[in-house]
Amino acid sequence: MKILAVDYGDSRTGLAVSDPSELLATPLTPQIEERSMGKVAEKVCAAAAANRAELIVLGLPRNMDGTEGARAQKSRKLGALLEEKSGLPVRLWDERQTTITAAGILSANGTFGKKRKAVLDSVSASVILENYLAWRKNHPGQV
Repeated sequence: MKILAVDYGDSRTGLAVSDPSELLATPLTPQIEERSMGKVAEKVCAAAAANRAELIVLGLPRNMDGTEGARAQKSRKLGALLEEKSGLPVRLWDERQTTITAAGILSANGTFGKKRKAVLDSVSASVILENYLAWRKNHPGQV
């Protein structure tokens, strides 16, 4: 199944997609540069349709102690909107430390400055997707 992952942010939203065998997570560029939740939802739904995704995994930002703040509530609201507009199931997935991991990947590859800013959220989405795919591999049949 092809899965679309979303790293939702205030001004930039990153996307990544899996291959049908659920082995690879590939960042999609360009990132979505929108502040309006409605416009972000439209663009995510368009990306899901273009990539023939059957499931959307949306990063859920939690505090390090596992609690949820205002940002998590925005993500939950976006998740409900995506489900309604796309008709696809949306799975919320803990995204703690994904931006730090993505920044490390980009640093290791020598990507800095404007180039980093242009892809950081999409690489973060691919980290979210890789984590989710690893979980699915160990929990067959579960969404």
